Amino acid sequence: MDTQYIIALVLIVFATGVGLVVTTLSQRARDVGFFAMVTGAVLTNRMDVNFFSQEWYRGTTRGVEVTAIDVIALCLIVASVLLPRYPEKPRLYWPGALFFMGLYAAYGLFSVLTSYPKMFGAFELTKIVRGIMFFLAAALFVRTRRELILLVSAVCCTVSLQGAMALKQRYVEGIYRVGGSVEDPNSLSMYICLVSPILVAAASADLPSWLKRFCWISFLPAALASLLTISRAGIPIFGMVMLGTTVFCVSWKPTFKKAGVALVVSMLAGVALFKAGDMLLERYGQASLAEEYLDDQNEGRGVYLRWARAIIDDHPSGVGLGNWSFWVSKVYGPEAGFRYLSYDDPMISPKEIQLSNAVYAAPAHNLAALTVGELGVPGLILFMLIWARLFWMGASFLWTRRSDDPMRRIGIGLFFCMWGIFLQSLTEWVYRQTPIFLSFHILAGTLASLHYTQRREARQAKALAPVDVRADGVIELTNSDTRAVA
Repeated sequence: MDTQYIIALVLIVFATGVGLVVTTLSQRARDVGFFAMVTGAVLTNRMDVNFFSQEWYRGTTRGVEVTAIDVIALCLIVASVLLPRYPEKPRLYWPGALFFMGLYAAYGLFSVLTSYPKMFGAFELTKIVRGIMFFLAAALFVRTRRELILLVSAVCCTVSLQGAMALKQRYVEGIYRVGGSVEDPNSLSMYICLVSPILVAAASADLPSWLKRFCWISFLPAALASLLTISRAGIPIFGMVMLGTTVFCVSWKPTFKKAGVALVVSMLAGVALFKAGDMLLERYGQASLAEEYLDDQNEGRGVYLRWARAIIDDHPSGVGLGNWSFWVSKVYGPEAGFRYLSYDDPMISPKEIQLSNAVYAAPAHNLAALTVGELGVPGLILFMLIWARLFWMGASFLWTRRSDDPMRRIGIGLFFCMWGIFLQSLTEWVYRQTPIFLSFHILAGTLASLHYTQRREARQAKALAPVDVRADGVIELTNSDTRAVA
């Protein structure tokens, strides 16, 4: 191991020890840590250490990644268990979707042990475990309105930063499709679709007025960042999830204030679309749906679906976690007439090759195709169970009585956050990119916490309410021996 990695490992161990002490003793330190975890997730590309790095591999994970926010997540879990902020609340509970996440991780381990090569799958497995850690950190930390204020503040800061970076990249650096801090247009588009519904939900909730104004202000850079990515899927998905959040969060009682806000938003959207009209027309005209999905001669999104089908025909359990690029480059791409190099060709050293899109196969630009190709149908079913559980928890907030309680309203926003990343994953693989992956699990953990709190309050309310009416008109109360005759 190189000296730089030894130094990094020592610093990580030291920081973890200090962090555990500080966050256990100081509630304020936990607040700072959570805020840093949310904002830092989208900056991990700039502050990570990649142990056993295989940067030449064209897969979704190329080493054992560790960042400062991994340390923060671990410290938040331990501190929340050892010394909880709210002693009246359960110290530990089982967050929704954790069971399916554990099954998925276990199946991923089985895939690594039974496939070849094992190295790339081991890298991907460490990321799955990290995702569960971030999920638990958010689920155990976010328990009340207070923590939601920190979450919303952090989201406002991150989207404002992405908007500022997008403007700089487009109009100062002249970049055609901006990538923000995640350095890829489709990744930035997915991140904006993932977090932006929280802005609408928070702006309509019973939160401090300064934070609600911050949400409205942050909406503009979020929309600009989405527009400047010129993502053919991301832009309409952004519009759909924001509209859906608005429908379920904002009262439809007409007022002059709402009319004014709608007018201003419409005018700004019209100006932005007019300004970017040429770019959008050019982008959408680059390839039709038929060319994208039916053309066998180009590496469009349809070819990934056909490769996934070919893999399943040969390997019902998939080619192994993280091994898509390895096996498509070696077997399935050449069989379809695409010229790729093979990673295990003894005459070629991948480390010495200047990587380009034509050298090795890219991950499938469809998350379902990528998952089924690597883990087979059982792996895809387990993966979809995670999503189904998250959607079910989010949908529970749509069914409750309309309320501006942030513990309910943010739940609606998170429901549409899940839909934003899910819909764009139909055309992209970047769900697995570290900034997106960690941010997703933080929000999923928050959703699980809100869902648990909602169910717990419902059970408590039921325990205090009259539950039994006898045939003779006597109402029996569960919390009292009192009886009232109708």
